[in-house]
Amino acid sequence: MLYYGRDLWTVLTGRKDGRISTAQEALANIPSPFSKFPTLKKNFADKGLSVTDLVTLSGGHTIGISHCAPVVPRLYNFNGNGGTDPSLDPTYAAYLKKICPPRPNPATVLGMDPNSTLSFDSHYYDIVEQHKGLFESDAALLDDRESSLLVDQFKNLQVFLANFEISAKKMSEIRSRDAGEIRKHCRVVNPN
Repeated sequence: MLYYGRDLWTVLTGRKDGRISTAQEALANIPSPFSKFPTLKKNFADKGLSVTDLVTLSGGHTIGISHCAPVVPRLYNFNGNGGTDPSLDPTYAAYLKKICPPRPNPATVLGMDPNSTLSFDSHYYDIVEQHKGLFESDAALLDDRESSLLVDQFKNLQVFLANFEISAKKMSEIRSRDAGEIRKHCRVVNPN
């Protein structure tokens, strides 16, 4: 059972992980924080995941932190025009600019879900609707009718958690491109 302040879902065992992992390969398979909705939709579809899975798994941004690097272009040079992303709440943008100057300290961190960074909850969807999603990819969820409706539905914690369990299990079934192995310790490959 995965636990983050509450029982969330039973994590299946026996997943095969690849024996080789590179940062380049990982970054090629993780959606960019700069992605627009059509790109996100295609990335997820290429892995056999739906728009519902996309919106659900984006809710994982309810916990954790980011550094300023993925946020600075959105604050100071959105689309290369020198301005701030117009989809970002102006008050929130001003707050972010206090934390992340144009040349930020790489050690600076900020919560992906303000006021809820340590709680696995549905608050993320509230902030997305308020135009306070940290990443462009968060804001992109409002650019599509289907995903925007899901954002609204997932503000209900029970609905979000039920869908997260389903989508997390589907994501866990995405296989590595090699045969992989069931690891004895998840962070390291098995010795030969």
